[in-house]
Amino acid sequence: MNIYVGNLDFKVNENDLVEIFEEYGSVSSSKIITDKYSGRSRGFGFVTMESQEEANKAINALNGATFENRPLVVNEAKPRKENNNRF
Repeated sequence: MNIYVGNLDFKVNENDLVEIFEEYGSVSSSKIITDKYSGRSRGFGFVTMESQEEANKAINALNGATFENRPLVVNEAKPRKENNNRF
């Protein structure tokens, strides 16, 4: 299951996400989304967990939990919408 993780401090890295989520199960991958021009974190990322049950446990436990003095927003990632109006 792909999990959205928002309201991240800009210094949080992908290894930090793995460490947080591994407490709840096996993590396949993690990705911090960065600005394509500056390379700076955009404050959110995604974690992929193999087990639906483990992912749901992580979502329930971590949504609203504080990490680096910020309350996390954690939920199931929704498919990205295509934007055909972009040039």
